[in-house]
Amino acid sequence: MNDTMRFTPATILVKRGETVRFLVKNSGKVKHEMVLGSIKELQEHAALMQKFPEMEHSDPNQVSLAPGKSGELIWQFSKAGRFDFACLQPGHFEAGMRGDIVVK
Repeated sequence: MNDTMRFTPATILVKRGETVRFLVKNSGKVKHEMVLGSIKELQEHAALMQKFPEMEHSDPNQVSLAPGKSGELIWQFSKAGRFDFACLQPGHFEAGMRGDIVVK
């Protein structure tokens, strides 16, 4: 993650049943996060973050990182399909900081 408001890679391929350890580094100068969810859930959460920009959360489907910090998110993908991830810091989702996970 960095301040270009993009994730690299933006698309991740996973096998159904696989547990993935996402090693995430914020190499930017502002706070970023990686949140897993459906596009609807991410849009709703992004709208809340716009209203309450200082809101703190530590859900199992996300990792928030200060500039220069690293962290991890571990998730098991038990269903096939397309899933989404995004940074929900105010303005980041709207700027295109999101990606998708394809589970086969």
